[in-house]
Amino acid sequence: MAAISTYRPAAKPRLKPSSSVVSRRPPPCALALRSSLLGSRIPVNLSAAWTRLNGPPGRVRVGWRPVVASQHSFDVVIVGAGIIGLTIARQLLLESDLSVAVVDKAVPCSGATGAGQGYIWMASKTPGSDIWELALRSHQLWESLAENLHNQGLNPQEVLGWKKTGSLLFGKTVEESALLERRVEQLSEAGVEAKFLSSHELLSEEPALFVDKESGAALLPNDCQLDAHRTVAYIEEGNRQFVSQGRYAEFYHDPVISLLRSGKNGEVEAVLTSKSTFYCKKAVVVAAGCWTGSLMRELDIGVHVPIKPRKGHLLVLENFDQIRLNHGLMEVGYVSHQQIKQHSAAGLCNDEEMLSISMTATTDTMGNLVLGSSRQFVGFSTEADASIIDSIWKRVQEFFPKLREMNLVEIGKDRKVRIGLRPYMPDGKPVIGTVPGLSNVFLASGHEGSGLSLALGTAEMVADMVMGNQGKVDFAPFAVEGRVADG
Repeated sequence: MAAISTYRPAAKPRLKPSSSVVSRRPPPCALALRSSLLGSRIPVNLSAAWTRLNGPPGRVRVGWRPVVASQHSFDVVIVGAGIIGLTIARQLLLESDLSVAVVDKAVPCSGATGAGQGYIWMASKTPGSDIWELALRSHQLWESLAENLHNQGLNPQEVLGWKKTGSLLFGKTVEESALLERRVEQLSEAGVEAKFLSSHELLSEEPALFVDKESGAALLPNDCQLDAHRTVAYIEEGNRQFVSQGRYAEFYHDPVISLLRSGKNGEVEAVLTSKSTFYCKKAVVVAAGCWTGSLMRELDIGVHVPIKPRKGHLLVLENFDQIRLNHGLMEVGYVSHQQIKQHSAAGLCNDEEMLSISMTATTDTMGNLVLGSSRQFVGFSTEADASIIDSIWKRVQEFFPKLREMNLVEIGKDRKVRIGLRPYMPDGKPVIGTVPGLSNVFLASGHEGSGLSLALGTAEMVADMVMGNQGKVDFAPFAVEGRVADG
């Protein structure tokens, strides 16, 4: 089966009914249309804007031309210009008349957003889990966005790097194959199209894989991937269409120093940065990724958020044609985070440096083979570790026999490494909601490796919270209260 690069609408999975979530808004199809960057509120042709910004398809630049405003008072100030912060801004601009400012100490795609593989996957999500409904809703919104681009005569692959490759969650043993069969049953019962592949079927789908009689896989044909840089550039340009209305501005390379509270009611009334003070009339949203925990400590507002960075390496082989992949691939061990103990120089095991290596592989829009991946707690370090890259390569070679004939030295200058810091929450769920004691401060972080995948659902949820609407997805599992500590 060849990789699919053109857009095809997918059958819509079922959202689980919830007695605690009531929607008085338009039905999903109408909402999805309004929730695209091509909604009727935008006053210009975004097709032309995209062409002006980026020219021919290829790697795009984001954040290089920030839009600033003379005013320093906005309805909502968003701290963080990753995929979460920018899509929250987008949702507020499309679904309300609020003005929005985005503030960041760097530029978009300089953190975890720009370093990932771009998976929009349901394969790694478990039906019935706290995160399932949010993942399903977000997947539907990404599908709707791609569909709307297609209906406007734009190519989602050129604009977003959108590829409906499908996903393969792959197992090597009898036990892993049995686990995948059960997962396929669960996914199918939840309304997600999924199929279990025997070893023979798997080899037919992915001839480059090493497959024996015990191998098996879960195939989800509607899983997709994006190019984060293209997607962020498009979202950013869409947000900028509201500048002429005085509703949007960006302030990059401007670290946040503190939140200023009102002497009257104790609510936050402004965000102080290294260069300016931004007054917020309605809300502050902190979407600072792995820096959210340390930022909240530095702001000295009496709330401890246990988000910390979880470092990841990806190996990118540019224009690599030695093997061909028809889907995005992931070994089942990635889901359970197989552990390899990393020892310090003194020979002692450091639990904080516990390292996991699992095979993931995909071919991106530009024909690069993207291989991973690692998970590791080493603070905020973004230095590449050659030993980890070697471990990733050796792990990948176990799955692809043709790569065993090659070494990384031979690949030379066509080898790149991506380093990202995932925002890790100990309970595995993002934290989305108001900060206890600060009713107008909202957190939206802790998505770890699923930021891109969960972005549109998170943005919809935060916008509903800010505007006081009831949501499409139950807010309760992601609430801040009970998951952060005072002091």
